[in-house]
Amino acid sequence: MKRLLPLSVAQLGPIHLADSKAAVVERLIELLKEAHSRNSHFVVFPELALTTFFPRYWMTDQAEIDRFYERSMPNKDVQPLFDLAKQYGIGFYLGYAEITPEGERFNTSIIVDRSGTIVGRYRKIHLPGHSDHKPAAPFQHLEKKYFQVGNEGFKVWETMGTKMGMCICNDRRWPETYRVMSLQSAEIVVLGYNTPSHNIHWPEPTHLRMFHHLLSLQSNAYQNALWIGAAAKCGSEDGFHMIAGSAIVSPTGEIVAQSASEEDELIFHNVDLAIGDNFREHVFNFAKHRRPEHYKLIIERIGADEPIK
Repeated sequence: MKRLLPLSVAQLGPIHLADSKAAVVERLIELLKEAHSRNSHFVVFPELALTTFFPRYWMTDQAEIDRFYERSMPNKDVQPLFDLAKQYGIGFYLGYAEITPEGERFNTSIIVDRSGTIVGRYRKIHLPGHSDHKPAAPFQHLEKKYFQVGNEGFKVWETMGTKMGMCICNDRRWPETYRVMSLQSAEIVVLGYNTPSHNIHWPEPTHLRMFHHLLSLQSNAYQNALWIGAAAKCGSEDGFHMIAGSAIVSPTGEIVAQSASEEDELIFHNVDLAIGDNFREHVFNFAKHRRPEHYKLIIERIGADEPIK
């Protein structure tokens, strides 16, 4: 029997340094209105959806840095999005930079249910890039400078009639991300990302950025019997380009919807959650087939070492 979740992924085009938060929220609202016209029940917005990708800039003035962070959620800037989502009865995923009352800083995402209530929070664990200044690089990737490693793990929430997990950007490349959630019976994982088109660390061919992005989504959807909804912030932000490729991926590993632009764009699929059931029962029946006694190195070692004799 089908179990349907009408799902939208809301891609954002560039957000520039000069763009106001009010203008950005208005763009999110327009995408939410379009999702409502498609009868969506849930919308996935990108990572750091309220600002430009500020970790590309080396900053030393604390006031300049602090303006990119949210001290509460929702707040007066974002409340109109929450209000309209509640009016429409649409849940959503939203990524933003969080600063806690204790001054901790995280790359954070939330799940908001159809009543406008925050039901889940995730803080990014796999922070890419560096913390030192690289003046010779064409841009910086300073997530390790501006954020702390997430401290709440990978969780799964029963909401929207399903079991939903979330992650952020670089997390999507790590198989442990999805396996930890699939071991909690996750049926869908939602995520946002801001991925530069160019790798500042080595001369990686540009086409591989999109290839590896989609490969990560498709392989992990299949190997964990999950639906995945992934939303990009993309295009050229003040001259710095990021990939698009927002997608909805089935537990079969197939892409069922993908963005066609590098601008604000909504993609939609009426997700049948039951598709994952056959894979969880037959191919990836963890209780029947997994052998965790042989996987100990996964948690015992952080990096590669000598083979076991």
